[in-house]
Amino acid sequence: MPLAAPPAPGVPGVRLLRRAAGRRRTRLLRGGAVAVVAVDALGSDLGPLEVAAGVRAAASAGTRCIVFGPSELRPELDGAGDAVELVDASVAIGNSEDPGRAARAKPDASVVQAARAVAEGRADALVSAGSTGATLAAGLLEIKRMRGVHRPGLAVLLPVPGRPTLLLDVGATVEVRAEQLVQFAFMGSAFMEGVMGVARPRVGVLNIGEEPEKGTPGVADAHARLAALEAPPFEFAGNVEGNGLVSGQADVVVTDGFTGNVALKLMEGTTRTVVGAIRDAIRAGTTSKLGGLLIRSRLGELRERLDPESVGGAWLLGLRGLAIVCHGSSSRRAIASAIALAERGVDEQVTSRTGAALEAAGVTRGHGGAEPDAASVPADSVSAP
Repeated sequence: MPLAAPPAPGVPGVRLLRRAAGRRRTRLLRGGAVAVVAVDALGSDLGPLEVAAGVRAAASAGTRCIVFGPSELRPELDGAGDAVELVDASVAIGNSEDPGRAARAKPDASVVQAARAVAEGRADALVSAGSTGATLAAGLLEIKRMRGVHRPGLAVLLPVPGRPTLLLDVGATVEVRAEQLVQFAFMGSAFMEGVMGVARPRVGVLNIGEEPEKGTPGVADAHARLAALEAPPFEFAGNVEGNGLVSGQADVVVTDGFTGNVALKLMEGTTRTVVGAIRDAIRAGTTSKLGGLLIRSRLGELRERLDPESVGGAWLLGLRGLAIVCHGSSSRRAIASAIALAERGVDEQVTSRTGAALEAAGVTRGHGGAEPDAASVPADSVSAP
C-alpha cells in the first residue's frame, strides 16, 4: 500500500476539551493500566503516516494505543516505545464499498480488527478516520449495540465559543424515527452531564420553526413525545432552529443524520471562511497589521476554539463500547485530539453512563432482541461527518 510522505515531527495544539470547573479527572483502570485506544490507520485521506504521527503525539502525552495498519508504519511508531503496539493490517474498506457487506466479507480489515479489539477487551475505545459507514458497520458487527438501542447516533461537540452544544446524529443514519430521536435525547443528555458536567442539560429538536407542530411528521412526533415525558433527566427546550445551534439555546440538539451532517459541514465551512476573511482583512494594510498585532493572542485563542480539528472527532453513542469517528481529512493534530477524546470518554465512563440513562428512562425498545445485522447497513444510509 502506498504511504503518504513522511510527516514532520510534532503536533502542535493538541488539547483536551475543557472540563467543568471543579470536576476531578479520574482514570479508569484496567488491571492497573491506563486506557488503551485501538486506532484504525487505514482509510484516512492523508494516509497512514499522518495517522501514525497523530498516534506518536498522543503516546508522548501518555496514552497507550494499538494501531491497526500496514507493517511499513513500524519505523514511524518505534519512537513511541512500549506505549504503542502495531498490529499488521493491510486490508481497508473503501468509501465506495457497501459498509455492512464489506465488514462481514473482510474480517481482517483494519477497522474491523480495531473494533474487535474493543469487543474482546484488549482496547477500551476505537478511533478511525476511515469510512463512517465502515466504522458503524464494524461497531455493530463486533462491539454491538447497547441493549434496547434502535440505532447508534454520531454526536459532535460544536466548536463554538462559550457553552458547547452537542449535535446528534451527524451522519450515522440518514433517516430516523421519532423513537430514535427520543433515544438520542437521552444519550446526548447523559453525555453532557457525565462528560461536560452540565446539570440537567437543555435538549432541543432541530426544526424549521419553534412551534410544536412544525417540521416533518416524525420530528413533530418526537417533539410531542419529549414534551410528554414525566421528570426526564433533562430540560426539554422544544424546537431549535438553525441559528439556535450557535446561540446556546440548547445543550443537546437532536436530528436525523442527513440534516445533522449538512448543518455540521455548513458550520465548519462558514467558520473557515470567516476566520480566513478576518486574517485577510488584518493583512490588508499597515494600520490593520498593527491592530492585528495588538489582538494577535486573542485571535489565536478564538481560532483554536473554532477549529474543528481541536475537537478531534464525533462520538458514536449507543454501542457497548466507545468509538470516535474522525474526518477523513483529519491531520495528525486531529488524530491526536481524537485519541485524547477517546481516552477522556473512557475516563468518564461514557458508555455505562449512557446505558444507565436509557434504562432508567425506560426508552429502550425491550430486552432480548436480536442484535443488528451489520450487513443490513446500506452504503447510502451513512455519510462521513
